[in-house]
Amino acid sequence: MRQIVMDTETTGIDPREGHRIIEIGGIELVNRRFTGRTYHQYVNPERDIEAEAIGIHGITNERVANEPVFAEIADGLWEFMRGAQLVIHNAPFDVGFFDHEFKLLKAARGEPVLGPVAEHCSVLDTLKMARKMHPGQRNSLDALCKRYDIDNGQRVLHGALLDSEILAEVYLAMTGGQTALSLAGSDTGDSRESGGASGLRRIERTGLPLTVLKPSDAEWEAHQQRLEQIRQSAGQCHWDTLKTPGTQH
Repeated sequence: MRQIVMDTETTGIDPREGHRIIEIGGIELVNRRFTGRTYHQYVNPERDIEAEAIGIHGITNERVANEPVFAEIADGLWEFMRGAQLVIHNAPFDVGFFDHEFKLLKAARGEPVLGPVAEHCSVLDTLKMARKMHPGQRNSLDALCKRYDIDNGQRVLHGALLDSEILAEVYLAMTGGQTALSLAGSDTGDSRESGGASGLRRIERTGLPLTVLKPSDAEWEAHQQRLEQIRQSAGQCHWDTLKTPGTQH
């Protein structure tokens, strides 16, 4: 599954009042793993940025005066995001701005070449997800970083790419972490050969007793609660597909 964790910065809060996008950041995940592919672009909004908005993200009119306008970056952006699931915190805000920009572009080009987003991408709103998982609590990105012990020390001002990176970590933590780890043996040479393609060395266990530790009732209940959180947020839980031998513990 291909996902793009995205964020934008804008000239103001409402595209219906003529506000525009000035920065776009995106991080690609495939099967819940970082691919290393990112998207980052400043945009000349062709209008002034409100002072209140500058106070939030620190991007001034002078900073984006010589950046490309949206029409110049739209095709590359669309190629990056099209067909993916977009993971966005407070998705209606960012999707509303994307749709506004693509609508302006459609009018300028005279043909419906791009957008609206929902016709070509699915959208997952992590703010909506967080409110369902943590009702009655603060669910801003900063609050979620604190809740899931994610370092956001570099986040003094909002920035689209940095916020996307942080949101990706938060999203993975909220939904059970990364599904796979790249493991490598600490030995070299013969040990890698004996481990096969994975580079892991097999341990001879003949004659070694296998200790099975059963969870306490409290641990089992906590485990079940965590699985339910994953089901609610991700829609499915692969743990449910495993067959448990013996008793439920």
